[in-house]
Amino acid sequence: MAKENKKQIGFEESLWDAANKLRGSVESSEYKHIVLSLIFLKFISDKFEKQREKLIAEGMGDYVDMVEFYAKDNVFYLPEEARWSFIQKQTKQDDIAVKIDTALHTVEKNNASLKGALPDNYFSRLGLDSSKLAALIDTINNIDTVANECHMTEEDLVGRVYEYFLGKFAANEGKGGGEFYTPKSVVTLIAEMLEPYKGKIYDPCCGSGGMFVQSLKFIDSHKGSKKNISIYGQEYTSTTHKLAKMNLAVRGINGNLGDVAGDTFFKDQHPDLKADYILSNPPFNQKQWRAENELVDDPRWAGFEVPPTGNANYAWIMHMISKLSENGTAGFVLANGSMSSNTGGEGTIRQKIIENDLVDCMIALPGQLFYTTQIPVCLWFITKNKKENTELGYRDRQGETLFIDAREMGTMVSRVHKELTTDDIAEIAKTYHAWRGEKKDGDMKTTATDGGSVDNAGAIIDQSGYQDIAGFCKSATLEEIKANDFVLTPGRYVGAAELEDDGIPFEVKMKELSHTLYNQMEQGEDLDKAIRQNLEVLGYGK
Repeated sequence: MAKENKKQIGFEESLWDAANKLRGSVESSEYKHIVLSLIFLKFISDKFEKQREKLIAEGMGDYVDMVEFYAKDNVFYLPEEARWSFIQKQTKQDDIAVKIDTALHTVEKNNASLKGALPDNYFSRLGLDSSKLAALIDTINNIDTVANECHMTEEDLVGRVYEYFLGKFAANEGKGGGEFYTPKSVVTLIAEMLEPYKGKIYDPCCGSGGMFVQSLKFIDSHKGSKKNISIYGQEYTSTTHKLAKMNLAVRGINGNLGDVAGDTFFKDQHPDLKADYILSNPPFNQKQWRAENELVDDPRWAGFEVPPTGNANYAWIMHMISKLSENGTAGFVLANGSMSSNTGGEGTIRQKIIENDLVDCMIALPGQLFYTTQIPVCLWFITKNKKENTELGYRDRQGETLFIDAREMGTMVSRVHKELTTDDIAEIAKTYHAWRGEKKDGDMKTTATDGGSVDNAGAIIDQSGYQDIAGFCKSATLEEIKANDFVLTPGRYVGAAELEDDGIPFEVKMKELSHTLYNQMEQGEDLDKAIRQNLEVLGYGK
């Protein structure tokens, strides 16, 4: 297995190196769409060829050109000019870009679920050097997207390519990358907290669809069924909207991302949606999101008077609250300032949210998690119902909010970038689930309990005894939050971590520290004397 992972990483890096040769020919903002469009075309072609071979092997050769025999197994039917084998044979031709555009257009025309998802005459308009494009195609041609099925599904294989490249793009593009990529560890944490087993999942600014993909991974890892969930999303940028559709399609995920890309505030694609789970990473501190006289009486602000006049942080919060079902829960990323700011009416709105008992949990995250910003961030968890729910397994949490300070967690994976580890994510999620008083059995049903819970492997997970831990977590009352001026910063509530007793008596420790201090003071005096002597030699004495 280790060898396979090493090989997998190797081809991802080779692909990145080959794609790097496009630099200078196109803007880096276009670069990701070129690579991911070709990977998508290769993947669906491999799936098509595998299905075609299967039909022939089963004596059904007469049906290899019938769409129905592909669609039944969630495979896209591809006419000859849309197949990767055809494209690969044309790499030496000067019109290879036209051939690729034709292939993508043909795929979309013949598969209704991809309507509006693929680039339109994109490669022709870029004017790429045909030799560089051919080199990239040759590299992608070496990727066997349907191999090693005994270890992973085809969707997981190509999904790893997507994740690798999205992360690379984010790390290399600066600010622009963050518009479509949320660090995997952060997305995983939100999914593990919310546990989106069944119902409607929504992301009002879905970027490349990472929140949806991680939700499905969560369901797979916990032996749930994708049939029990439905996906809704929206994305403002047209090219990223297409990327999200490709990202879902390549994994066999059906989702409603709206008919077109659009501004969530001004062109809501799902006006009547009530979601069971919302997972999102809205743009941080988004300015100029509305004019002074726009959206003043929008029903999404009902109960909060008017939206904030400053950045859009609280407009996103209120939008998500308006989209929740009666038992719905939302988990989303915001800049730390959202927990305490009072500008633009934010303090008043936050007070109203707290008084309405909507805040379930607040998490302060460590810095350096994001590729594209050093702004400290936090996670909000909003719920419409804190009452006891025996079906979902939640105890009565009315009047309580959990605060978690995770700023000391995470591991540096590069000089400037940190990730939450699997253990970090498990500890945070376990604390939240214990606080909610829930228990899960192997079938992912939840029941209220005073005992532990059982994971899919049958292991006992101790979720019975939630306790406040100084410096890490605290269950606070509405009265305590009010006493802190409705500020939601976890550090105000969890306090300082207790120092471990090292077993050394105070008198002994004080004697050792004093000895060290005196030695350092003596060394300081010697250094001061040497500096004065050097200054006198240079003619700068008293």
